[in-house]
This record gives sequence, C-alpha cells and structure tokens, in this order.
Amino acid sequence: MTMNTQGRPTRADEVEASAPATFTGNRALQIEESLIFEKDAFGETGVDFPSLAGVNRLGNAARKQEIGLPGLSEPEAMRHFVRLSQKNYAIDMGPFPLGSCTMKHNPRLNEKMARLPGFGDIHPLQPQSTVQGALELIDTLAHWLMTLTGMPAVAMSPKAGAHGELCGMMTIKAALEAAGEGHRTRVLAPESAHGTNPATAAQCGFTVDAIPADATGRVDLEALKAKLGPDVAAIMVTNPNTCGLFEREIIAIAEAIHSVGGYFYCDGANFNAIAGKVRPGDLGVDAMHINLHKTFSTPHGGGGPGSGPTVFSAALAPFAPVPFVVKDGERFHLVETRRAAKAEGEGEAGGRLAAFHGQMGMFVRALSYMLSHGGDGVRQAAEDAVLNANYVLARLKSEMSPAFSGYCMHEALFDDSFLKGTGVETIDFAKAMIDEGYHPMTMYFPLVVHGAMLIEPTESESKQELDLFCDALLSLARRAKAGDQSMKSAPHFAPRRRLDETAAARNPVLRWTPKEPLKARSSCQNLRRIFFPCMWGKCLRSRRRGWRFAILGGLKKAYEAPRPLRPFGPPRPRAGEEQAELQGLNPPAFRKAISAGVEARPRILFRCGNRPKRWMISQCSMAKGRFIESGSVALNRATERSCSASASECMKGK
Repeated sequence: MTMNTQGRPTRADEVEASAPATFTGNRALQIEESLIFEKDAFGETGVDFPSLAGVNRLGNAARKQEIGLPGLSEPEAMRHFVRLSQKNYAIDMGPFPLGSCTMKHNPRLNEKMARLPGFGDIHPLQPQSTVQGALELIDTLAHWLMTLTGMPAVAMSPKAGAHGELCGMMTIKAALEAAGEGHRTRVLAPESAHGTNPATAAQCGFTVDAIPADATGRVDLEALKAKLGPDVAAIMVTNPNTCGLFEREIIAIAEAIHSVGGYFYCDGANFNAIAGKVRPGDLGVDAMHINLHKTFSTPHGGGGPGSGPTVFSAALAPFAPVPFVVKDGERFHLVETRRAAKAEGEGEAGGRLAAFHGQMGMFVRALSYMLSHGGDGVRQAAEDAVLNANYVLARLKSEMSPAFSGYCMHEALFDDSFLKGTGVETIDFAKAMIDEGYHPMTMYFPLVVHGAMLIEPTESESKQELDLFCDALLSLARRAKAGDQSMKSAPHFAPRRRLDETAAARNPVLRWTPKEPLKARSSCQNLRRIFFPCMWGKCLRSRRRGWRFAILGGLKKAYEAPRPLRPFGPPRPRAGEEQAELQGLNPPAFRKAISAGVEARPRILFRCGNRPKRWMISQCSMAKGRFIESGSVALNRATERSCSASASECMKGK
C-alpha cells in the first residue's frame, strides 16, 4: 500500500530492525525470567518460626552456615514457575512429534476419574479393608493388561518403562538362577534398541551383544542365530521397532532364543501401534513392560510420574515380584512378601521393586481410558496411529528422504540424505521447527540411520493438524534446498537462542554462583514480600503458637502466650542482660494500649526501614506511627520516638 505518508514502518524487516530494546528485557507477553537464585537475596523466607531456647536435638549436625536457598513470596514463586512453563511446549499446545515416545492427548475424563474421592485421597498404608475399591481397580486393570497381551501374570509396581525393563530382566535372572543356569550372562540386543535396553541388562550384571539390522531396518535373523550359544540369557527386542517397522520374523526370533534356553524380553514402548491387534504372548514373548503413559494416555509428566507394569509368560510368572492383588471371594487383599506369596502357592516370587504398590493415579487414568474406549476403541486407536504415521510419510517423502521403503507402523523415519549439499544438518532442521511453533521430532535416533528424524504423530491428531504440520516441514525442506543459511542459527523467535552444544557438554555449568555478594533487602521490603502474601490466608493466623493477630479492620486482639509476645521478624537471642531489658506490658495491657493509642482503622504491622531494631504499628495513610520495642510488647510513647518517614516511603524501602 502507498497510503502511509507518515514514515511508519510497514514491512516486517523494517519493523524488526526498528524495534527498540526494552528496559525489562521483556518482549510483549514473552517475559524475560531470571533464575530463581537471582530472584532475591539469600537468608530470607516467608515463614517465621520461633526460636527454641535451650533445645538442641541436632547436636553436632546443626547447620553452621546459610543454607543457600533464595527466599520468595508465594506470588513471586508462582509467577516464576508459570513464566517458565510458558517458555516450554506441551501436548495441549499442539502436536508433539517425538518418535518412539507416543505423546498422545491426555483425556480430561481420565483426570476427573483420578481425582475422585477414594482414588485421589487414599494412602498406601491405610487398612486394606478401607481401600477395597482401589484394590479392585488395580485387579481389574491387571486383568485387562493380561488380556491385551495374552500373558498370565503381571507386576503392577514398576514406576516407569525403564523400571519395568529392570523388573523383567531381574525376573529372568531369578528364573535362570533357580534353574541352576547362572552361567548365562549374555544378553542380545538389536543396534536399533532403546538405550535403556543395554543399560538395564548391564545393571542386572549381564554383558550385552549387539545384533545388526538388515537392509529393511529389521533384526538380521541370520546374524542373530550366529550369536546364539549356551551362555545366552535373553534377547531384548522392541516390536514394532524404533525404525517404526514391525519385526516380520518375530516368531522365528522367539523360537531361536528359546531353542538355546534363553528368554525373550520385548520392549513394550511401541505397544500403542498393535494394542488390540496383536497379543505379544502369542508371538513367544516371555516378559514385556507396558508404558501406561504412552499406550493408555496417562501423562508423561515432567520426568514423571510414569507407570510401567510388566507382564510375564507362564515360565516367568512364579518369579514375578511382590506385591500383587489376590481376590478372596468378594474381598481383595495384597500379597506383600515373598513368604506370603509362597503361602498363596505363587512359587518363588521376587522381592519388592518399590516401596508401595505402584502409581495409583496412573492406574485410574489407564483404566478410564480402556473403559471409555472399549476393546474396539483400543484397536481403532492403534489403527489410527498407524494411519496417521503413514499419512505423514506419504506427505513428506516428496521433499524428505524416508529411511526405508514401504509402509511404516506408528512412526515415520527419515534420514538426512535430502539435506546433502545444502549445508543444513538434522539439528538445524529440527531447530527451525521451533520457529514454526513445533516441538522437534526425535533426532539422531535410531542409531542405524544417519541423521535420523523420527516422527510419531499418534492417533490424537486430525487431518487438518497433520496437513499444517506437514506443510511446515515441506517448507523447511525447500528452504534448506534453496540454500537458506538462516536455518543454521535457528531458532530465531524462541526465548533463548541456540546453545553452543560442544561448550555446554565440555564445560557444563551445573551450579549457580552469584557474581557478587547478595545484599539483603531493607526491612520494609522484607515485610512487603513476606507479610502481604499471607495477609488473607492461614499463614498469619498460625505464625505463633498460642496467639494470633487479626488484621482485617485493624489490629484488634492478641492472645496470651506463655512467653513475651514478639512481632513478626527474625528471632533475637534472649539471654543474660538482654532478657532483663525486655520489660514490656503484659498482653492485656498491650491490648489496652493499642485500643487507647491507635484508632480502629485498617492497619499494617511492619518493620520500619530506617529503624532496623524497632517495630511500627502504622496505617497506610499515616505519616508517623508508634513503635513497639523489638522482642517485647512495650509501646514507646509518641513523644519519645516517632518515624520521620511516611508509610509509602517505608513500603518502598526508603
């Protein structure tokens, strides 16, 4: 347009170039947030406890220096973490295409069920007679997990997928030792396996032998057979595998490992692609963990909580760990020890893997998902997940390079050959996705594909959402092929620019230290941050045992206490000569003095900044006030001392 005659920038590059730096560092709603340690001076807290004179229960373990944690009020702490959360990505914001992670939608119905009384407020140590409904729910969920997998036993206590792997491999080891085959110390794992597979095997004392992939991205069956021997304990295979492909020779793999006396552990991370379609037990699997936070839509959380129940074949069922639920007539009870398990006729059960019985909240959510979908719905979810992945593969293969030919299962895998000669690498492509508003896909995994980009859309995404996502990736691929080197420095619009990953790995900064000694706030600032957040809640009414202040409408009453009443503030030593100086009015006289000396209008109790050892009772509108002796309840007479600062100046810390 040519109607602008006022010199106002109208083009995006002009606007960007002319955008001034802000005083705060904020960019509109993109708030610049400092580290929590930079939010305040050390040594401050919003909680004030009385000193315990003459009581020392810590002995030589008593702390001799500052704890080194920052002090924040409730609003400050809340805003800090909310601002941090706004800098992150979430499944409720858009597609989360992380391959091999199954970041599907978490239905809010599940959340509602998990908060029902009797599920959300029970305790693992309360009598079993009072939690019969919860035990029935665990038993019902266990039944459906065994039904879906075709396995006769399940351990519900593992707290995550890797914990479930540990459960499975420990059970395999227990079975081998019980059979006198402790010499079996070698575990086979495909090169495309999740990293937790070899790590778990090593944790259990096994050595790991890698199996290469064939040209189709699946386990090389001949290479597997060549590695079999009398020292093989088990094989760990993910199916569908991390290349997004179903292992077509899965039954042959199971027969081969069983032929030499080993066990077949299946990583169930990708069970969402086959749930309701295939039962792993029918494929010869002996143990498999199930990620409830993947297949059955429970939240992944910020590192937890997860849940990884592990199912077992008949050969391993007697060695499954406690606890487990048993139905006795119409009642349910927990078998919590190996001795009790033997009394129940359950064989040589393994010991505990966790303190209690598993993630109850995740159990409720997973069963809610199952019951709301039904058997046909769970099957359809698997089919839709595979359909969506193949749609993404079909949309993107014109500009991006699929790692393998043919259809995929639940995730589409691309290599970086389409970027050859562009100067753009996988990480640049992924970082540019951030500028488009998407979380990057899984990068550089599985290791069998160079520059891998693994995309798992799950069944949650609609065609419209997938089209927008694919169009964005196609646009990035075309930019890369056109030589757009700005992708090398992406992201450009994120709260933080790209890190120097080499320097971050070689010289990590894992501990924050102040550049200069932090200074404590003025006393009035202390109270502004400590006192006001508690003004409307329970904090103020419970700050001192035996007495409280009522603020709304004035400083009206103070209850008697067995020790001298002390206003808010850090405790002071009261020994020797100083104790003799604390000659104040008793609580009734204090109340009388307050009633006589200060009119009944809303007042605030705070420490005056320019009287650091005094306390002032003041109205917000007062320019002067009356003081209370520190550590006592004696009122100074107005003629003896008064504050020269106005209340507003005090609140500013002047």
